[in-house]
Amino acid sequence: MKLLSLFLCTPCLLLSAQADPPKSRKPAASTSALSALRLEDLTRLALAQNPAIQAARAKWEAWQQRIPQAAAWDDPRVGANTRLGRFVNVAPNSFTDQMWTVEQMVPVSGKNLSRARIAAAEAVGALEELRRAQLEVAAKVRAAYYQLARDCALLDLNHEDETSLQQSLEVIRAKLAVGGQSQTDALTAEAELMRIAEARRDLERQLVEEQTQINVLTHRDALAAVARPAAETLSLRSEPPPENRLRTTMLASRPEVRMAEAGVTAARARLQLAQRDWFPDPTLNLQAQRYNEGSQVISEVSAGVSFNIPWANGRKYRAEEKEAALNVEAAQRELDGTRAEALGALHSQLQKIDTLHHHAELFAARLVPNARQIVETNRANYEAGRAGFLDLVLSQRSLRETQAMQLAHLADYRIAVAELDSLVGADPGPAKPHTSSNK
Repeated sequence: MKLLSLFLCTPCLLLSAQADPPKSRKPAASTSALSALRLEDLTRLALAQNPAIQAARAKWEAWQQRIPQAAAWDDPRVGANTRLGRFVNVAPNSFTDQMWTVEQMVPVSGKNLSRARIAAAEAVGALEELRRAQLEVAAKVRAAYYQLARDCALLDLNHEDETSLQQSLEVIRAKLAVGGQSQTDALTAEAELMRIAEARRDLERQLVEEQTQINVLTHRDALAAVARPAAETLSLRSEPPPENRLRTTMLASRPEVRMAEAGVTAARARLQLAQRDWFPDPTLNLQAQRYNEGSQVISEVSAGVSFNIPWANGRKYRAEEKEAALNVEAAQRELDGTRAEALGALHSQLQKIDTLHHHAELFAARLVPNARQIVETNRANYEAGRAGFLDLVLSQRSLRETQAMQLAHLADYRIAVAELDSLVGADPGPAKPHTSSNK
């Protein structure tokens, strides 16, 4: 309990990320404590400091370094030869004693440019893996935040019920002392208090787990204090944009779709590279020679050019080109499948959100008020002697369970909306009042 009180009462120390997350791997510096836990600050902190995001960012930056490597020309070659011994007599200046050579392959076919396009497409895939890591971490942080808000609200209800029942028990004991109350009512109240206390222990454990999850996602000490979310966190104030707009956004921004598109681009660049392998790249060379009896440092300069002959091994290059063409087809099929899978997931998620919204509205508009009215009726009947205390206790327990289910639906709704952001791959747009089903 002391540890839980520390978690609930001490404001959390959040770190503000001053730099744009995709541009820096350095963690943000500590700042002063905030008076309340805000989802925006929590998400910003996680995006700046989460280790999985930092690792994905480092991999993306490493992939970027492959592009200039792929686009570069082959290294020039230099060579030198010198006479170590001659065992025949020759006329002066008949043979060279020293020779220096410089060679450079010139990629006139553009093979290096094709390799650079392949590397650039693979770097795009690494960037989308970074975006996926950011979206997943943001969704997990939001889910933990809404679950924390739900359990804080449940803990408040638990304390309210315990206080109310404790007051009733004191009245019962006072009446029991003068013989005006049955001992069964006192035992019933005490048993219900124990049930409430047992439920509170479970809530406290869940609360600590959610606070720990938030600390892990934001790369903070697992025992660091986490403030309580705002009371209005769980609400039905907004709904996602229309499905047509979300479809367009998803096909343009979802990391998996963009990775599949990058795969198609890379496959086409490999096909282009295979086609260009049919064209030889010349190797230019420059030679400087010194004859055995020459008085000059350089007696002769010559230049040359050499080519590989790919047409002599046509079977190899035809197979290479055919393989690359089939890989283009496979990458395109994978892109089509990724798009279809994404649209199916979007439709299912919107149906889930709509269902959870319906449940939350039903509980708020009818079920909770009805359960509360039943409690008031049983309380009035109990005070008038027309109902037993057990009826009142059971109705209060039913009210607690109904309120708990309402909070669960509200939290699930907010989590589902957060999952939609991760699913789509971008901010789906401004919120608006919920009016109808997304179909």
